[in-house]
Amino acid sequence: MGKVLIIGAGGVGTVVAHKVAQNADVFTDIMIASRTKEKCDKIVAEIGNPQIKTAKVDADNVAELVALFNDFKPEMVINVALPYQDLTIMEACLQAGVNYLDTANYEPKDVAHFEYSWQWAYHERFKQAGLTAILGCGFDPGVSGIYTAYAAKHYFDEIHYLDIVDCNAGNHHKAFATNFNPEINIREITQNGRYYENGKWVTTEPLEIHKDLTYPNIGPKDSYLLYHEELESLVKNFPTIKRARFWMTFGQEYLTHLRVIQNIGMARIDEVDYNGVKIVPLQFLKAVLPNPQDLGENYEGETSIGCRIRGLKDGKERTYYVYNNCSHQEAYKETGMQGVSYTTGVPAMIGALMFFKGEWKRPGVNNVEEFNPDPFMEQLNKQGLPWHEVFDGDLEL
Repeated sequence: MGKVLIIGAGGVGTVVAHKVAQNADVFTDIMIASRTKEKCDKIVAEIGNPQIKTAKVDADNVAELVALFNDFKPEMVINVALPYQDLTIMEACLQAGVNYLDTANYEPKDVAHFEYSWQWAYHERFKQAGLTAILGCGFDPGVSGIYTAYAAKHYFDEIHYLDIVDCNAGNHHKAFATNFNPEINIREITQNGRYYENGKWVTTEPLEIHKDLTYPNIGPKDSYLLYHEELESLVKNFPTIKRARFWMTFGQEYLTHLRVIQNIGMARIDEVDYNGVKIVPLQFLKAVLPNPQDLGENYEGETSIGCRIRGLKDGKERTYYVYNNCSHQEAYKETGMQGVSYTTGVPAMIGALMFFKGEWKRPGVNNVEEFNPDPFMEQLNKQGLPWHEVFDGDLEL
């Protein structure tokens, strides 16, 4: 029995549900739960499998979650709700005796800041309960960590330099839209940049450092240094790393819109008074921007995400680049969602698959790179995210 409960019915949740349903030999009993049950019912109708159950749940409410878990009795919860809800869902999993997986680390609602310490603090409790918690099992974080673990296992004695590169060369034909939850997306991009070098974290101004990087099948794209959560766990789990950075592409039109949003105060996450009603400007903006779930139909182009690694093998320096390119159109044909949702949702399903197959079972709180990467890498090729390798090429970094 592979009894799984998916929490979240957005773009990523939709992809997870489709991919879980495609692997019915492992996932024998499925439920999708969200604050809005109608969204879950719509996903089930699109999949065409009436055996999939749906439920309404408030993921901010531990008691509601525990009641649902005790009623459905899943073996694992796949959390693709909002990062603010990670801790309540983890707490509910502990109370109900359920294993846990997510795609993004916790961040508090009232401050644009994310780090793993809040979730790592649950390690002993999960360990003592004999429960596995798998953190950050999307693409980045997620596959980026698994790529790194695979490189460390097979190609390097020491990894010295790691650059995670994330390019979206797609066109959704909207003046301005974000590819995942606008609130989370804008919070992430407008924070200070940060990278790891020689045992210290170096802070930069938001989007201060950028350069052209060449992506396979796409060409050169202006790429910006951001802070991304997997850097924190990767430098901990691979202590030979001397420098670790994360790069993401943005077009000038996107950045102009973003600058205006910030300048006029619409990126604020504190409450303001509007006609006697307290509203958070960024949450209001989210309500008027295009829904990321609706971008897929006319989305053209592809994403390219990978790891560019330099280090030593048998005393000699070598470089390694491992990446996936994902077509927005192909993702839409298969799941009704664009490539950014697809590249996050497929790895979440594979992580759960690894758990149910007994490959990734370890009581406690674990980041993906702490597990054996080989069976996961094999499944990426089978489940729609094939990867490619370049040995000793020019990393441009």
